[in-house]
Order: sequence, then structure tokens, then C-alpha cells
Amino acid sequence: ALRRTGAVRVQNIGQLFYAAKALSSKFHPRGDRLAIVTNGGGPGAVAADRAGDLGIPLASLSPETCNKLKQILPADCSYLNPIDIGGDATPERYRETILAVAVDENVDSTLVMLSPQAMTEPMEVAQAIIDVAEEVSLTISCCWMGGRQVAEARRLLEEAGIPVFRTPETVIELFHTISKYFRNQKLLLQTPGPTRQSGLTGERGGRMLIETLLGERRKVLSEMESKAILRTFNVPVAQTMMARSASEALFIAEQIGFPVAMKVDSPDLTRKSEAGGVRLNIANTQAVWNAYHDIVNTVQLRYPEAAVNGVSIEPYLSRPHGRELMIGVFRDPLFGPLICFGAGGFDAEIFNERSLAIPPLNRFLARDLIESNCASRMLGKFHNHPAVKHDALEEVLVCISELVCDLPWIKELDLNPLIVDENGAIVVDARIVIDHALGTGSERYAHMAIHPYPVHLIQKWQMPNGSTVTIRPVRPEDADLEREFVRNLSEESRYFRFMESIIDLPLPVVVRFTQIDYDRELAMIATTIDDTGRETQIGSARYVLTPDGESVEFAVAIDDKWQQFGLGRRLIAVLIDYARTKGYRALVGDLLGTNHKMLRMMRRLGFTIHPHPELPGVKRAIKPLHG
Repeated sequence: ALRRTGAVRVQNIGQLFYAAKALSSKFHPRGDRLAIVTNGGGPGAVAADRAGDLGIPLASLSPETCNKLKQILPADCSYLNPIDIGGDATPERYRETILAVAVDENVDSTLVMLSPQAMTEPMEVAQAIIDVAEEVSLTISCCWMGGRQVAEARRLLEEAGIPVFRTPETVIELFHTISKYFRNQKLLLQTPGPTRQSGLTGERGGRMLIETLLGERRKVLSEMESKAILRTFNVPVAQTMMARSASEALFIAEQIGFPVAMKVDSPDLTRKSEAGGVRLNIANTQAVWNAYHDIVNTVQLRYPEAAVNGVSIEPYLSRPHGRELMIGVFRDPLFGPLICFGAGGFDAEIFNERSLAIPPLNRFLARDLIESNCASRMLGKFHNHPAVKHDALEEVLVCISELVCDLPWIKELDLNPLIVDENGAIVVDARIVIDHALGTGSERYAHMAIHPYPVHLIQKWQMPNGSTVTIRPVRPEDADLEREFVRNLSEESRYFRFMESIIDLPLPVVVRFTQIDYDRELAMIATTIDDTGRETQIGSARYVLTPDGESVEFAVAIDDKWQQFGLGRRLIAVLIDYARTKGYRALVGDLLGTNHKMLRMMRRLGFTIHPHPELPGVKRAIKPLHG
């Protein structure tokens, strides 16, 4: 939850202080691949070891960078990472080494270390680093070890805004914290929608299947039913059919084609293999007959109280390069549905780790979920196994996210194993548990902690002047559009909107305007596309919840060149309709008494105008939404 809100968790007060200090100095790593430049091999090794403990990748220097370093450094120095430039390193050697590293595309940030030695010049080296920092875009942090001999140089670096610390461990932990913070800030900007299909085919098909099962009062779905629901959301599954007798199993196996896999179908068994209910690579009809009886007898012997509906039959998948993974869904009392990811099959016992994500997901968030789990290490190329098709795995996670968004009755979901190889991904086994208590009339997405981007509110509108305007909810990536829109308003329009003289929106206000909770507030923007394909914002309208929790307060602004075309009325109408569906009592807005055009529009839309109870010269417009 913290990562998704853009925050990073530190472990103690010291780390909190150092992180605040680094952020105030504009320390902004562009990635987590670190290069270490040091005049002492020992301190460099300590820093590298701590980086390894925290999972910080040391940058692999390019051949071009290594060749430059060979020319710069003495023969007995190390030009590999950590880069040991020698105990006699001069300020010029520091400077040339940092410049060589700065142009390497494999390096995101650089740690420069200095341990006081006989020939060290701490002040001169510090000044050289300050000069280099102004020339390159590389993020630089420093570790100046020692006391009185380097104290003045440390102060010089701090005054220049370069983070400097006394010990290698401290600066590495800081880099880890800050790089995670900026990565999490990217997660904050993600606002995936509930589905990428305009027709919402998966939602309609999946809902119909779920509602049929709800009517039968069953909670645990069979594997065939579970896979049918998954297919409606484009999750690749192995075809599965249910046999309730050995005779049926023979005909189904012939229809599917040999070899086949056979698994017990029982709502009471979550681990079919441990129950003795799985047989693989069955090659002929005699083996099918024997396997059916063997599965049923074994399960009934081990678990006599388990209900056995029959045996499911599916093609036996031979994927020599396949990796077995697990994707699951469960419901948390506070956060609602959560998606978990990790190793599947027998590998689950080895890795024994589950990574969690709060839906909805898009490709970026799915990739982050995969990379946060140690199972991701087995997805690349090793020995004679090619790397898996990452896009296919990400696609499955996004499809599961869409299923979770659109089907609130899903209480549990388990895909294990999900086999992924160089050709794609396919679900071998699936289990879904549904919740009857939710009912069918619940508010859309009420079951989720994070509401998806409300794609159903996007609309095209033909203006009276012939222009086509897109009216849509705002996204975090609209920050530049929002800022430019306010900047282009006339001074009078800006004053009417904000009731104060401003020219540009401060960054915190831009963030507040574009990163919203779609459940508790709404911000709509109107945009046009010019002949070059450039999008321009020409209007905005928003509401936020009032302290009483029953009404919402609105604000609207229209670009001066686009006024008098009915755009403001259109945007307000969207707010009214959406606020009414959310059950709010009234729409309330404060306007300057000199804003005559807006007051006239409010009256035409059915608002009543009252004097503001506290502010002279301000009017309050109120529109009841019910009754």
C-alpha cells in the first residue's frame, strides 16, 4: 500500500533524517545501477558488499568506459566497478574518472568515496566534484571518511547541495531508500482502467457466468467453470472437460487427443497432487480407464470426507523450457482484493515467497509486481533455457486485474501452475471461490481500495462551432496540460477561478489537481487535438467531498477563447450526473459576486444563489440533486 501511494518505508529515525536531507539537496537518482569511485579498495569493497545485501545492482561498465579508464588510471588500479583509482588519486584523476563514468549509459548514479591518506587533498577533490556535478547530469553522492582532516571538505560539499556521509553503509542505505522512493513515485502516477476492451465483452460474459453460479448457491467452482470465466477475460487456459465416469473419460480423452492429464475434481481439495489426484502424460485409452479408477480410489482412501465430482481431463502440456508460476487473488478486510505472484508447482516450496499488488494493474504495475519477487530470477536465460516471453506473463496479470475489477464476487482465485516459456503463457490449473453475500446491486468498484480510471465517463462532444472536444476524467500525466491551461487563462479568468492573483500553479497544487481518488472526487477536463496531433486542455470542472460527507463542492474554468460555446454547461452537467449517481445530496460552489457570466449559467442550470455566510462579495450556488 505504501509503495502504491508513492511512499518508501525506512527502518529507523536515522534513515528518515538522511533521506530528508538528501531530498532537500535535490538528490534524484535516475535509476538504481550504481558506480563506485574510490581511492581505497577496502572501503569500496564494503560499499559494494552492502549494495549486494540490499539488492542494488552495480553497473556493468561498457567497453568504451573501460578503455577510457585504462588511459586515465595507473596500471595497478582497478577499472572495474568498484573503480579503485589509487591512494595517490589527485583531484584531476577523480574528475576524469567521474566524467568517463557519466557518459556510460549503463550507469544511473555514482558514489564517490575518499578515505584520508598521506597524499590525499580532501578540499581540492571536493571542489573538483562540485565542478563536475555542474557539468554532467549524473546523480552524485559522496562518502568522505574520517574526522578533522576531511571536515572542511565535507562542509564544502554540503553547501553545494551534494549529499555527503561518513560511512559507506550509510550512503548505500540512503541510495537504496531514495532510488526506491523515486521508483514508487512512478507507481503513484499509474491509473489503469478497469478494462482495455471498449465493448467490455469479458465483463458481460463473466458476469453472466458468475450470476448463473450464484443462483445455484455454490461457492467453489470446478476447474472447467473456473477456466471458462478466465477465458472471458482472455486469460490463456488449457482446455478442460469433466468426466463423471470412467466411460466418459475414455470418450473425452479421445476427443481432446493424447497425451492427456487427469486431475480429481473436488471442491474440498486445494492441493490435488498431495491428495494423489493427478496423473500426467496418459497416452492411451487403457491408461485413461486405469487412471480414472486409480485417482478416485486414492483420493477417497486418503480423504474419505472429500466430495469427488469426477475427474477433469485436459491436454498434457509438454513444455521443456517452461517455468511454473503462481498467480492468486484473495480478499483483505481493509484493502479488498489483492493479487499475489510467485513461484508455482514444486518451485513454490523452494522460493516460498509471495509478492502482493493492489489492483487495478497495467503493464507497468504488472512488471513491478514480477520484479519484486525472487521468482523473477528464473525467468531469464540460463543454460539451454531461453528467456520467457515477459509480455505474455504481464498480459496474464493485467487480465486477472480486469477480472478482479469487474467481478466483485471473486473471493479467492488460484492459478497454479501457470506455465510460461519463450512461446507464451498458459494456465494449467485454476480454482475460483465466489462470495454470495455481496449481491448483484452493489456500487461499481465498491469492493476495491483503488478505483480504476473511470473510462465510462469519456465522451466526445461536437461544439456549435464544429470543433470536436473530448471530455474525460483527469490523469496524473495531465500535469503539464493542467499547468499550461491555467497559464493561458486571462488574468480575470484566473482570479474568478482561484479568487486570488496567480500566474502559475505551484507543483503541489498541480499534483493535487491531477492525482485524485476517483471514488471521493471527480475532475473532468475538456481537450482538443490540433492538426499536428497535439492535445490542448480548454476547460476543467471538478468536485470534492465537503466535510459533512453529504454534498460536494465544485469549481469550473473555461479557456477564454472557448467561452460562450456551452462548454462550461456541458462540464457542469457531467458533474451533476455523476454526483447524483454517487448519492450526494447537493452540488455547492462559491463564486465571486462580480462573476456575472458564471452566475447566469448557474441560474440556468437550476442552481439557487445565496449570499456567502462568511465572505462578503462571494455568492454560494446550491443545486439539490434529489427530490
